[in-house]
Amino acid sequence: MAKITAAITAVGKYLPEYVLTNEILESMVETNDEWIVSRTGIKERRILKEEGKGTSFMAIKAAEDLLSKNQLDPKEIDLVIIASATPDMQAANTGAYVASEIGATNAFAFDMDSACSSFLFGMSVVSSFIESGKYKKVLLIGADKNSSMIDYSDRATCIIFGDGAGAVLFEPNEEGYGLQDEYLRTDGEGRQYLNVLKGGSAYPIKKGDIPDEDFFVHQDGRTVFKNAVFNMADVSEKILERNNLTKNDISWLAAHQANKRIIDATANRVGLEESKVMMNIEKYGNTTSATLPLLLADYESKLKKGDKIIFAAFGGGFSWGSIYYKWAYNSK
Repeated sequence: MAKITAAITAVGKYLPEYVLTNEILESMVETNDEWIVSRTGIKERRILKEEGKGTSFMAIKAAEDLLSKNQLDPKEIDLVIIASATPDMQAANTGAYVASEIGATNAFAFDMDSACSSFLFGMSVVSSFIESGKYKKVLLIGADKNSSMIDYSDRATCIIFGDGAGAVLFEPNEEGYGLQDEYLRTDGEGRQYLNVLKGGSAYPIKKGDIPDEDFFVHQDGRTVFKNAVFNMADVSEKILERNNLTKNDISWLAAHQANKRIIDATANRVGLEESKVMMNIEKYGNTTSATLPLLLADYESKLKKGDKIIFAAFGGGFSWGSIYYKWAYNSK
């Protein structure tokens, strides 16, 4: 019997309508377009502004895009996983709500969070479910409403993050395509450098609390940048070495869209030319869990069956890793 691997068979996406440009940010904080672009590569980002709409709204839209484009029956889905750092609510399962709203009534669902590495780690989890033989269709959605935890008077963070969602369907494959190998890592000592301090169980919200800066994202930019540059490039190089791959074997680098300089450093480390590097950070900013599936949605028409892709991500926690993947289909 041929080995079963987990292969992507469909993708979808959703981005909010409101576009927050660098020019608009110039009127909000002391910054300018040239400064932002030179340090991050970001020109604009999408923001979900409607009251009462959270991560689930975007996740549902991305899933619906995937289902409609591929004429899929949601009742055939076995499992829905929401990769996100910004769930709708502290206790209620966002994934369960999303599954119900898209009509995946035969699926069970759960959330998982490893900051910007959530989707990458989710790929590993999905692979285990598929390879077990118990599940045939698993929907992995990366979605984050980062604007819900951003202080728009903080220049260090408000220029970076955007909102968005990407959905990916995994199915069993016996042709040798799909997820081939993974190299995933974490270091809990890094959580002090990138976090939202208050609102969790360690520093819970108390009745009468007045929101302060600790309810928003805090980032030690220099430390995070240094670790992201080294670790994302390091794991990408290791995954190539472990699979006896050279730069000539690789079709694409799909790196977490946190900062163009980090992406460039990763590409340079493994010797990939710019034409092989997926990039959309200039349009969306850092959408956390959504960056990798949004890349796949934007580049789907360029992907060919058999393309060898290196995925890489780095996130708060710290968490980081790389996945070697073989694309399983030609676009319709």
